[in-house]
Amino acid sequence: MTTTHPLTTGPLVTGPLAETTLLRFATAGSVDDGKSTLVGRLLHDSKSVLTDQLEAVTHASRNRGQDTPDLALLTDGLRAEREQGITIDVAYRYFATPRRRFILADTPGHVQYTRNMVTGASTAELTVVLVDARNGVVEQTRRHAAIAALLRVPHMVLAVNKMDLVGYGQREFDRIVADFAERAGGPRPLRFTPVPVSALLGDNVVERSAHMDWYRGPTLLDLLETVPVGAGAADAPVRFPVQYVIRHGDARYYAGQLASGTLRVGDRVTVHPSGTTSEITAIDALGTPVESAHAPQSVSVRLADQRDVARGDMLTSGVDVPALTQEVRGAVCHLTDRPLRLGDRVLVRHTTRTVKGIVQDLGGAAELTANDLGRIALRTSRPLALDAYAVSRRTGAFLLIDPADGATLTAGMVDL
Repeated sequence: MTTTHPLTTGPLVTGPLAETTLLRFATAGSVDDGKSTLVGRLLHDSKSVLTDQLEAVTHASRNRGQDTPDLALLTDGLRAEREQGITIDVAYRYFATPRRRFILADTPGHVQYTRNMVTGASTAELTVVLVDARNGVVEQTRRHAAIAALLRVPHMVLAVNKMDLVGYGQREFDRIVADFAERAGGPRPLRFTPVPVSALLGDNVVERSAHMDWYRGPTLLDLLETVPVGAGAADAPVRFPVQYVIRHGDARYYAGQLASGTLRVGDRVTVHPSGTTSEITAIDALGTPVESAHAPQSVSVRLADQRDVARGDMLTSGVDVPALTQEVRGAVCHLTDRPLRLGDRVLVRHTTRTVKGIVQDLGGAAELTANDLGRIALRTSRPLALDAYAVSRRTGAFLLIDPADGATLTAGMVDL
């Protein structure tokens, strides 16, 4: 069933879901908007905090002169984060409810840690963008919303936080929602679901607020438990990057994770970049023979012919094949303090394949520095089987790596 809340600019999907589904989501927004407190509240109120963890947070909070536990300490784990009261690195946390399992990434709000936000949101299927109800939409709010849109995160929630500090007023909430819809965005129309919350007191995080009877929509946890996950991945064109070759007697099995699509025994497949073809004669999942596999399962497959297939090759099936090219263009975010310059020689990692490359263009810029968003053109030493990032977030993404020390330099999204 699809419903639309009066203040929602995108559809809400509700209904029964499989208990085994996994949702990866990230928090974003400006500094001091309350991201870590929101995550702490979510963990606490969903009964996902162990007793000793809560005792440690309570003790640390008392040492800082606080009467109540500072739930932000559940995610701010670095010593520098605790001392300064800010989030610096991405904090990943796992928790589960009876309806779904979750992996969350609490990302920093400071401008200088924008690259960390990109890292946390890159694998997310939902982004929670927080806004302080007192301050409204600020520059970093717009930046994070635009990055989430650029990364094509499928779902976005606008959490208007600290509603208790504006008297739980609907007028302030409506104003921020309208402002966010008008001023935040990216390369596509912005679709989001707004929720008024107080992370400090728990209003509309897990339990419905008694102070905002004017709000008829779902709580944040309701949204997290009901948003569709992995929609269409199994129906997309087959992309199977080979991660490992397993020899068993005279047989060879090719292991990896299905990036998209469905593989079946008997399917004809093409090996890229060689272009050779064969037929799947067996599929194993967790050591058990199966007739078919669906994204994002990790499996091993056996081919009818003894083909030269190695790590980094990609198996596809059907007529919808990736572009085989040595010319790579796309949008990028530079992740390290070391600048990226024209003419730099790098390693280009795409799925399980790593090749040498050279930077030919930076969208008119002479260099990219940490946290810069820009455009790039590369020439690679060997062809890559690329999809546009707009089509596939897995096979349309790439990394640039320093060949000297293996450091990750830049994250990119392919344009075709």
